[in-house]
Amino acid sequence: MAKEEKKAPKLRFNGYTNDWERKELNNILKINSGRDYKQLNSGNIPVYGTGGYMLSVNDKLSDTDAVGIGRKGTIDKPLYLKAPFWTVDTLFYCTSKENSDVKFIYLLFQIINWKRYDESTGVPSLSKNTISSIKTYVPKVKEQDHISKLFFSLDNTLQLHERKCEELTLIKKALLQKFFPKKDEVTPEVRYKSFSDDWEQRKFGDLYKKVSEKNDGTYGADKIISVANMYYKSDVKISGKNYLKTYNIFKVGDIAFEGNKSKHFAHGRFVENTIGDGIVSHVFDVFRPTMSKYDLQYWSYLINNENVMGKILIKSTNASTMMTNLVSKDFLKQNIIVPNSYEEEKKIGKFLNEFDSLIALHQRKLEKLKQLKKFLLQNMFI
Repeated sequence: MAKEEKKAPKLRFNGYTNDWERKELNNILKINSGRDYKQLNSGNIPVYGTGGYMLSVNDKLSDTDAVGIGRKGTIDKPLYLKAPFWTVDTLFYCTSKENSDVKFIYLLFQIINWKRYDESTGVPSLSKNTISSIKTYVPKVKEQDHISKLFFSLDNTLQLHERKCEELTLIKKALLQKFFPKKDEVTPEVRYKSFSDDWEQRKFGDLYKKVSEKNDGTYGADKIISVANMYYKSDVKISGKNYLKTYNIFKVGDIAFEGNKSKHFAHGRFVENTIGDGIVSHVFDVFRPTMSKYDLQYWSYLINNENVMGKILIKSTNASTMMTNLVSKDFLKQNIIVPNSYEEEKKIGKFLNEFDSLIALHQRKLEKLKQLKKFLLQNMFI
């Protein structure tokens, strides 16, 4: 007779050897419904919901922490509710019974495939009976406590890094406004002390020229550049080498216009090639710098700065439904304020690039922590 598989996760704290028990959620938690109210909430107790509408609250729903899960809509995004709290009608809140830990329940809710239990053909929805009948494996309360403490400590670290990334991103946004002159100004608000001369107004036509240099076969499919993301594409399917001859050559320092509108770029945007020579689709307008000396990093930030370029593109683009089309001759007539010193360009470009590297470092740490949490969720539960 084959030996029965041990009912325990792959990773456990030392000292725990008992099998986990398979139970219905109804055995470890109590499910309650959110409610609607008629009077305006004037208190300071938090209201939790999943997009449902709540008019008011006149009393707290719970004196203990709970786990919330959407009745409709966001059924796969559990919330940890800190007592006391109120909740909207579209949210179930689940409190723990004596044989379970509410923080452990919150972790269980993160690994359950809620979409599997969706009872609707439209907006995802759950019922109390469905939640109650779901079966899962749980350990004794003491082991639950050890596991939940580990994950809540990890979540706190994740939140710190998320806040750090958000703060650094906001600082960068402010710097991009202060390192470049505002409208009708000839110097930026923030500047290195060694520079005091006014910046000068130049026409783009004196700084760049439009180029339509076609690929003569020098560049293969491995040198096709994504203008939107600035990297070499690796999954491009082409009909043949002749098709690559329709592509425009895009050298380091060249700028290309990407016409997709977004909340950050209302009229499209320019992107500078900072990664190496390559080719781009013929749909992109490419401009090559004619300046005798310029800083690559500085111009990558300036040319992509909506605060500076937005008003320029208003005057040199035609709008369509989802995109804007650049009118090259109008663009080259536009003026821009730039430093009259290559050294000042270099210092600004270096500082902003180092600041971006700092943001990227924290984002990598955050991503590694997210991967660690995913790994632990997969291996510390059954």
